[in-house]
Amino acid sequence: MTVSDLDREICAGPWVGPGDEPGAIAPPVFQTSLFAKPTFAEFARQQAAEHENFVYSRGTNPTVAFLERQLASLERGEAAKCFGSGMGAIGAVLGGLLRAGDHVLFVNNVYGPTLELARHLERFGVEHTVLTDPGADVEEHLRENTALVYVESPGTMLMRLVDLRALTAVTRRRGVLTAIDNTWSTPLFQKPLELGVDLVIHSLTKYVGGHSDVTGGAVIGSAELVREIFYRGHQLFGSVMSAMEASLVLRGLRTLPVRMEQHQENALRVIDHLLAHPAVAAVHHPYAAPGPDDDLVRAQLTGFSGLLSLELRDGSFEAVSGFVDALRVFRIGVSWGGYESLVSSPVRAGNAARLAADGIPPGLVRLSVGLEGARTQVDDLDRALAVTD
Repeated sequence: MTVSDLDREICAGPWVGPGDEPGAIAPPVFQTSLFAKPTFAEFARQQAAEHENFVYSRGTNPTVAFLERQLASLERGEAAKCFGSGMGAIGAVLGGLLRAGDHVLFVNNVYGPTLELARHLERFGVEHTVLTDPGADVEEHLRENTALVYVESPGTMLMRLVDLRALTAVTRRRGVLTAIDNTWSTPLFQKPLELGVDLVIHSLTKYVGGHSDVTGGAVIGSAELVREIFYRGHQLFGSVMSAMEASLVLRGLRTLPVRMEQHQENALRVIDHLLAHPAVAAVHHPYAAPGPDDDLVRAQLTGFSGLLSLELRDGSFEAVSGFVDALRVFRIGVSWGGYESLVSSPVRAGNAARLAADGIPPGLVRLSVGLEGARTQVDDLDRALAVTD
């Protein structure tokens, strides 16, 4: 599985924007908070349509706008809006589109802070339901007041797939908007808009940025929806991406195709090794289950990222702690998708019942397979797994 030639061309595309006459290779950083106008009439005209004019960098900025144009092209969307973080993007979608009395249906295992935000929105009259089974009948769980179906596919922690075509066939018939967190796949390995989804969300902090030195988020979709999110969820909530942050994400975008292919190569070799290891009970990743030849995998994914989870046969907190602490190449930390390998786990002392209620198996450990090389990564995992024997 590989990256399309068109996506490679978009990622490496030349700077297009103000001041492009000198032929700058690296996009310029427009480090300015505002843009002066030649006349008051021109100022008033541009301010009335701030989503498409450079007036104030809290709204639009040439460096950020170029990144938005590239992301929209990669996702085959009409427009994109960037934010200061992935949660900024998620908050803008939920806070910008929903109103009191609305209901949101969350499908699959969804990023924890997203659900925390949903619980917070209950204070403002927005209801929600969590449907963790990715294969469940979505229509059975829709209500008359369901305004949004929010999905992750592959999902958090267990990386299970949702049939997006089947889901959107239902939501479009019922007139319900859909949004997906597509961070796991990146815009290179899954195109949800082409599968009927209305809005695609990314944490640019992860693979797109790729160097663990910038936070960012993005929402991509129709021009109409992105414009509504701009005015209600971006301008009012203020999760702004600066020009400098946008330049760092653009730098990551340049090498995204080659990095994702290397993440994929390393991860598949790591998965093959873990599947055969006696201390590992299961591996969760679309390549491992249901497998690369599965119809749904082939229909939705054109490649695999390096985020996976494994289950230790000894699922105790002590065994998980011993395994994690014994790793040296895989560093302990939050987030994922950078050049470095990382490890984390939801397992805590005494939280087995809560994990079970959330559908998380005991002994689960999440690995972000970086770029150090599969041999180095496998050796590190073998040393740490020996501690659990």
